[in-house]
Amino acid sequence: MPAQGKHRRPKSLWLGRGIAAVTTGGAVLALPVLGATTASAAPAHSVAAEKAVAPVSVTAQANSVTKVAPAKHSVVSGETLSKIAREYSVSGGWKKLYEGNRKAVGENPNLIHPGITLTIGAKAAAPSDAKPGKAAKAAPAAERTATAERADRSERTTAAPAAAAPATYTNDLDGWIKESLAVMAQHGIPGSYESIHRNIIRESSGNPNAINNWDSNAVKGTPSKGLLQVIDPTFQAYHVPGTSTDSYDPVANITAACNYAADRYGSIDNVFGAY
Repeated sequence: MPAQGKHRRPKSLWLGRGIAAVTTGGAVLALPVLGATTASAAPAHSVAAEKAVAPVSVTAQANSVTKVAPAKHSVVSGETLSKIAREYSVSGGWKKLYEGNRKAVGENPNLIHPGITLTIGAKAAAPSDAKPGKAAKAAPAAERTATAERADRSERTTAAPAAAAPATYTNDLDGWIKESLAVMAQHGIPGSYESIHRNIIRESSGNPNAINNWDSNAVKGTPSKGLLQVIDPTFQAYHVPGTSTDSYDPVANITAACNYAADRYGSIDNVFGAY
């Protein structure tokens, strides 16, 4: 029976949806059948949809990232910038975190105080066309400028040290010798306290008004005067600026006499008798 040997698909299977009847022991089950056209079209639609949707999703995700507000973090005891940077996955690590929070942290990034609030991601990223190393070179310059400004402020606000009070001397033989030595030091005139005192005691016994009216100088009209018995011509020739022009003045008399002794004998220290 050749006609019955051929198996052709019934025309009803070309329908988008149909009903297939299956008999099982006399029972009839009605099953919906999906058409071949519908089944083959579904994957094509799915791939196209994925291709169309993918760029939109990426763009939306990027926009959502850029619009996220910077996070705030309140520092607790025991935390460090490195630890916080790791916790928030900060790009650039603790240095980037410090750059964005330098004002809150202070000058020492190794010392952060509990209670301060850090802003995570507050500082915008550097432009993509920035040259490598430009920021690194600018940072030291900015630090040097800041340091110079702080030093300048410190110099302006620091009060100048008070001027040293002028030395005071007692109005006696000890004070006169010490004041004379101070003047002599300013003018490079040699001499010691002991030598001056020794010669004064020999010449005038410490009397600033002493005068010799009997020696050869007195006969010539130029008597020796004062503590170290200096005649007026010698006093005037060896007078030291800044001291009195009165030959009886104790300090002026001592200083002029020591100036003369330095010129004649090298120092008053070398004088042990009449000079």
